[in-house]
Amino acid sequence: MAYIAESAGVSVPTVSKVLNGRPGVSDGTRARVEELIHRYGYRKPPKNRSNLVELVFRELESMWAVEIIRGVERVARRNKVSVLVSEFGLKDAPARTMDDTVGRRPQCVLSVAQLSEAEREQLTAKGIPFVVFDPNEELPDDVPFVGATNWRGGQPATRHLTGLGHRRIAMINGPDHPFCRARQAGYASALAEAGLPVEPDLVVKTFLTREDGYLAARDLLSRPDRPTAVFTANDMQALGVYQAARELGLRIPEDVSVVGFDDVPAVAWVDPPLTTVHQPLAEMAVAATELALALGRGEAVPQAGLEIATTLTVRESTAPPKD
Repeated sequence: MAYIAESAGVSVPTVSKVLNGRPGVSDGTRARVEELIHRYGYRKPPKNRSNLVELVFRELESMWAVEIIRGVERVARRNKVSVLVSEFGLKDAPARTMDDTVGRRPQCVLSVAQLSEAEREQLTAKGIPFVVFDPNEELPDDVPFVGATNWRGGQPATRHLTGLGHRRIAMINGPDHPFCRARQAGYASALAEAGLPVEPDLVVKTFLTREDGYLAARDLLSRPDRPTAVFTANDMQALGVYQAARELGLRIPEDVSVVGFDDVPAVAWVDPPLTTVHQPLAEMAVAATELALALGRGEAVPQAGLEIATTLTVRESTAPPKD
């Protein structure tokens, strides 16, 4: 700390304030000290951290958040640590929000979907290990993450539909995130395997919500040459397809087959129960928490990135096409 203080031209107490996320330091000085901390790899001793795992969501509106929390809690109980769930929206100021997290000195941070470069640097400077859960953007090779086999989810989902005899298979995909691209690549691979082209007018990109899935499905299913099956990038979009089909007087699966992705508990209860790709969210959360705690203990881990296998759960929303 003394060397960093001397190099930055500040006092040791100023370096301590930066390390502990306390106020009273100008932005320029804080940035200079953090750059030196990062450059020299300084870490505060683990004993100064609280007995806390912080689970950060950008939003808690998704149904699968419950599955993630369940998996994190399972590991936390076993390791006798507490879990704090934080939510801050994409429009919040990252520095202010992450300052709050840093000030709590958690043993580790689990961030769902994303963690900006600035946030990663800030946590690294404070010696707080982190893991990104189900990342929605490309990450540097040294950033720890836990995700799912998205390509191997999209391929069997579409292969199931081609195996039933479907030839016009639409995909309602999400934004241009890596996991969405991987699911579409699996879809395209299964079509090619069946000797079918990817028809651009049957691929719709929209947001991962029920409402947007509904709007995309209304358009697809209103066409004279409508698809006989729809594969969606998540279960929420699939529920939107259900709504659109009902409004258009179409029956599932007699008139249109539907396959989702995620397998949140609620989709087993809809009518008909949804065929979907099971993404093992609780197991992924267990692996992410164990990885984060191991990093917090300073242990060497065999690999920083993990992908947990997906499986296809066949229910009653798919059947051979009528024709």
